[in-house]
Amino acid sequence: MADFDYIITGAGSAGCVLANRLSANGRHRVLLLEAGGTDRSPWIRVPIGYGRTFTDPRFNWKYFAEPDPGLAYRRGYWPRGKVLGGSSSINAMVYVRGHRGDFDDWSAAGNPGWAYADVLAYFKRSEDHVWGASDYHGAGGPMHVSEISAAAHPLCQRFIAGCAAAGIPATADFNGAVMDGAGTWHMTIRNGWRESTASAFLRPAMQRSNLSVATRAQVTRLNFSARRASGVEYLQGGERRSARARREVILCAGAVNSPQLLQLSGIGDESVLRGLGIPVLLHAPAVGQGLQDHLAVNFYYRSRVPTLNDELYPLSGKIRAALRYLLGRRGVLGMSVNQAGAFVRSRSGLARPNMHVYFNPLSYGTVTGTERRLLQPDPFPGFLMSFNTCRPTSRGSISIVSPDPLVAPAIRPNGLSSAADVADVFEGAQLLRRIASAEPLAQVIDAELQPGAGRQSEAELLEDFRQRAGSVFHACGTCAMGPDPRSAVVDHQLRVHGIEALRVVDASVFPTVTSGNTNAPTIMVAEKAADLILQA
Repeated sequence: MADFDYIITGAGSAGCVLANRLSANGRHRVLLLEAGGTDRSPWIRVPIGYGRTFTDPRFNWKYFAEPDPGLAYRRGYWPRGKVLGGSSSINAMVYVRGHRGDFDDWSAAGNPGWAYADVLAYFKRSEDHVWGASDYHGAGGPMHVSEISAAAHPLCQRFIAGCAAAGIPATADFNGAVMDGAGTWHMTIRNGWRESTASAFLRPAMQRSNLSVATRAQVTRLNFSARRASGVEYLQGGERRSARARREVILCAGAVNSPQLLQLSGIGDESVLRGLGIPVLLHAPAVGQGLQDHLAVNFYYRSRVPTLNDELYPLSGKIRAALRYLLGRRGVLGMSVNQAGAFVRSRSGLARPNMHVYFNPLSYGTVTGTERRLLQPDPFPGFLMSFNTCRPTSRGSISIVSPDPLVAPAIRPNGLSSAADVADVFEGAQLLRRIASAEPLAQVIDAELQPGAGRQSEAELLEDFRQRAGSVFHACGTCAMGPDPRSAVVDHQLRVHGIEALRVVDASVFPTVTSGNTNAPTIMVAEKAADLILQA
């Protein structure tokens, strides 16, 4: 059995950051365990490859949620990264930090040190922004953040102009002084390659002799001496292995697998654990509770002008796109198709944006099931817009259903279980139609294909949402940070309540979901956690 100072479970958006920061001084031996394999596949490195990794079991846990009453009892698809870089290796690469008020809310909920003024420096520390250093951006950090306005499809400018006509101003930076507005996204892309936390943080650190990285190593349980975490057990190559931690064990397995590991190890609701024959180490009823996510629905449009469909549907277009990428890592293969969007206050009297709008100059409305065939879009010019409420109030849960660590936990999203979230569906649909009816975007719309002009009433649009909406893969909150162990799993230093030498560092600790994509704030959490751990 090998000994280390720190053992990190999961080489995802947070784990890769911690592996870099905790091993940087050379004084600590660090073990990073990842259930998946290498991220060297071109489907990961080439940005548009996320359309393939979306359903590829080599890189993806491919979870399915339980039938959700709020979504017509459908089972939502929950892709999660199972590869070096985790979900940062298979996501759409959009870099959005969230609204400053999100983090002020975290602090106000009893988590000192997590207000926006406290965490901005950690966002900047991780960043190597194409614009250089400023009050809101960092330069020289490990992760490159690019700005795509010059390379985005021309239809994006029509969307932004349509938003302006609908009263939504243009913005060049959702991560700057003001989040409100419409614009193109900033992306975690470097010179035409995906910038995951594996490429940005882990690869440079892997040459250090004090960092060990084990792939295809699935952690099955945590070990304890009394109520102090002492190490982990894991499966690798069909063999059961173990490692000891002299200082700390750090869970970075994500919003699904971190609560699963705690429960498998005897930390969770005692009635659930005893029902599965798992010895109870600590009754911790909040483990796996508080699941939050963003739910979105796509509105599909047939276009009167060419879109990315025209470039990527025909074989000749695919060949041209491949040649352009191979010759200079430029063009559509070198970026996300999720290119523009907006953060909007859909009604007066709101203190911050309540709606997140996405604009893709491509459509795949004829694709069914879990597929997201970005290189096989609809065979006609089309695009899509979608929306989700920024801070949903519905809450779900993650719970193990077996003591077998290889059995997936039950994911119960409990979508649309609050009246506020239901009301937001109609507001969001009205918002998209207001943008679509504004010039110059309206000029290029031939028809709204889904949900279609025949659906106008609040009841009809709500039913359409229930039938078609799905996760945008921003799960968080299942090991929430807070002062009360009855409602939170970790304290403001990310230490598990009631257990020594054990922390959780990933999106599961978010007290409330941030207003936007969750990869950037997860990286920030890991940056701050590294300081907390090293200062302990």
